[in-house]
Amino acid sequence: QVLILKGLKQEVSCLCPSPDGLHLAVGYEDGSIRVFSLLSGEANITFNGHKAAVTALQYDHLGGRLVSGSKDTDVIVWDVINESGLYRLRGHKDAVTQVLFLKEKNLLITSGKDTLVKWWDLDTQHCFKTLVGHRTEVWGMALISDEKRLITGSADSELRVWDITYIQEVKDPDEPESKKSKGSSPGAEENTEEDETLELDEHPEERLVKCSKVGSIMRQGRDRVVTLATDRTGKVLACHGTDAVLEVFSVLSEEEVQKKLEKKMKKAKKKAKQQSEEEPERSVELSLQEEIQRVTNIRASSKIKSFDLILSPKGELKIVLLLQNNVIESYNLDLSAQVPQAVRASKITIGGHRSDVRTLAFSSDNIAILSAAAESVKIWNRSTLQCIRTMDCEYALCSLFVPGDRQVIVGTKTGKLQLYDLASGSLMETLNAHDGAVWSIALSPDQRGFVTGGADKCVKFWEFELVKDESSVQKRLSMKHVRVLQLDEDVLCVRYSPNQKLLAVSLLDCTVKIFYVDTLKFFLSLYGHKLPVLCMDISYDGTLIATGSADRSVKIWGLDFGDCHRSLFAHDDSVMYLQFVAKSHLFFTAGKDSKIKQWDADKFEHIQTLEGHHQEVWCLALSPNGDYVVSASHDKSLRLWERTREPLVLEEEREMQREAEYEESVAKEEQPVVAGETQGETGLAGKKTIETIKAAERIMEAIELYREEMAKLTEHKAICKAVGKEVPFPVNPILCAYGNITPSAYVLEVFKKVKSSELEESLLVLPFSYVPDLLRLFNEYIQLGSEVELLCRALLFLLKIHFGQITGNHMLVTVIESLKKTTISRVSEARDVLGFNMAGLQYLKREIEAKDEVTFFADATDRFEEKKRKRKKKEKMILAVL
Repeated sequence: QVLILKGLKQEVSCLCPSPDGLHLAVGYEDGSIRVFSLLSGEANITFNGHKAAVTALQYDHLGGRLVSGSKDTDVIVWDVINESGLYRLRGHKDAVTQVLFLKEKNLLITSGKDTLVKWWDLDTQHCFKTLVGHRTEVWGMALISDEKRLITGSADSELRVWDITYIQEVKDPDEPESKKSKGSSPGAEENTEEDETLELDEHPEERLVKCSKVGSIMRQGRDRVVTLATDRTGKVLACHGTDAVLEVFSVLSEEEVQKKLEKKMKKAKKKAKQQSEEEPERSVELSLQEEIQRVTNIRASSKIKSFDLILSPKGELKIVLLLQNNVIESYNLDLSAQVPQAVRASKITIGGHRSDVRTLAFSSDNIAILSAAAESVKIWNRSTLQCIRTMDCEYALCSLFVPGDRQVIVGTKTGKLQLYDLASGSLMETLNAHDGAVWSIALSPDQRGFVTGGADKCVKFWEFELVKDESSVQKRLSMKHVRVLQLDEDVLCVRYSPNQKLLAVSLLDCTVKIFYVDTLKFFLSLYGHKLPVLCMDISYDGTLIATGSADRSVKIWGLDFGDCHRSLFAHDDSVMYLQFVAKSHLFFTAGKDSKIKQWDADKFEHIQTLEGHHQEVWCLALSPNGDYVVSASHDKSLRLWERTREPLVLEEEREMQREAEYEESVAKEEQPVVAGETQGETGLAGKKTIETIKAAERIMEAIELYREEMAKLTEHKAICKAVGKEVPFPVNPILCAYGNITPSAYVLEVFKKVKSSELEESLLVLPFSYVPDLLRLFNEYIQLGSEVELLCRALLFLLKIHFGQITGNHMLVTVIESLKKTTISRVSEARDVLGFNMAGLQYLKREIEAKDEVTFFADATDRFEEKKRKRKKKEKMILAVL
């Protein structure tokens, strides 16, 4: 592991490296995009524009623009250098699955789950072509053969291949206008083209691209395409479905296609000669399968989630696969071999489990953590977070550390109890405990035995004993079945009271029954949950029992009379685990809503929520000293939480919760409408967030301060005039903090601090009453020549959205006239400076190249080698003829 890029709480949904390899764009579930620097590991840029998860990201070939597609059906083009959004493209009716920039042309191709592939002209920001040749969702796209071919993968086993021809290249300059115009009748060939492409264009003369279906390549997988991609060179194409097979294809280059054609021609001529001399020569063409050849299929050890590939100059293909079971595998493939075979080079399986962890336990000394899943039991060191032991097991559902922490017991789905020795990591004993799954296990408070509850409607009591081992002289630990309690329903959870007098049993009929341990006589029934109780715990003093159910509620009961003290609506989904903190009436719950919550059982209050997991939390465990919580989730992660020493103020927690709820509601609000802009194909890239509102508020505050200071200054001048001498002017503390700057300079400082990606949205929220002041200040700043680029961008946006009000205001006519002159002159000055600098840099580049003469000699040697090859070829041919 080289680097960890720390994001926010949201789950990462998409990755895309920049062409220079120095940055990584990361898309998140909440629709935000962050661009990380791979040198410093910090997120330099954040883009907020999507309302749902980002599903596709792509840089253009220079790395200056980034395009993103989302589940909210929008496509947004971002300016990475200026750190701002350029525009939003609307057109898809379902989630966008792939976005591709064309290198040479300013065009964009997008595909979606709405079965459409759309072509966008980024100069005019509109969709000029829609391919509707797919019957199902388009899940992936790739460009090959120097962007002259497009391959699309959908929900069937066909990879459709489309030929791309650029109209500008095809157009004949001598062709008369009448032929090009819409009115002329097109030829039969053109009609077939129209039928094939299934275009939805009204103006054929305005088309930029022709895209016709050439044929299909059949995949071996029957299910949908999950990922379809090429390497950087475009020579290798690979795809995979929802299974464990990656299919690799080789794409022939133009030279290779030409060579193959020549060979085919020779064969055809020979055949023609053999058959009859008069037979006319038929045109020879390569089939699609010959141009895009299947290389091999790579079978991974589990289902593939994603992949990437690099083709080295020597012809070796390196493939990295990310698998569904939390493993990364890397394969090498030699394409030059006669029969290419993929060889697994390496595998990253360190640490984590291959499947969901269903049970956790802490050792009595708070140091070791046990986690068990469907295939293995792992022991972790809490302080170093390293995996110490891995032991194979059956599907584990519950577990505990045997007193002394040298052995562990695991209850399995098949009804077995497995006893493991930690020192050797070996399985010491397996007992067939229940006829169904062992759902729960609880250690007795006297630590001499334990109790298990299973799906066979039994609660079984066990004791630890030492038995003689045949293989060694020493005695070893074993488990002895002592008693059984037969019930009418499946047992889901069992717990001892701390004094070991009572046993609580949760049943499938939604009740919790409490029995006396010594006689196994019935004592109480806790009835009230609408769905089965999945978890429960009894407090350290034995006065309270808390039960968590699939009905999303937690009920707190008194153990003396079995009365329900309070019912709490705990989670948005089933409560999966519940445990009291040692020596307190605080308890933690884990839910299927991916949250962990802490509660107070005396005051019936929610204390705090621990957010970090992205999917269902299956279980948690508290350390015996109450300082640590470990949790396991369906997102394949184990998370360790530590109690801090800082006091927790409930009012502050509530306030933070309210703020978070407000921010969420702001994001869900309808976006402000831009005047004069219809809800068409394009729109603003950004979205209204709490940050943009705060930025607008800061601008408003700065203008208010400017107004106050200007009023004070006018008043001060009047006083000075009346008195006839200079009176000291009171200095504003805020301006003083900024180094005693003028009020107008302060407004500019605040304006400069607004993030580039949030500028337009902040100005959109700004009320019009502040705009006249801003325009006057802009005029002042531009005359001084400061921040011309930023101010012009803001000025043009304000003029666009408030055009009617600005032109209707007579007071602003002179300001606008002045701005017109100053802006044009300052922008042309800035342009001249940039042009001069560019020319200077190009001159320096030429000078350096001339000095080094590296490029010249490299070209010369290449040409010399080429001539040598041709000469040898000629000699061979002459020798063959002779």
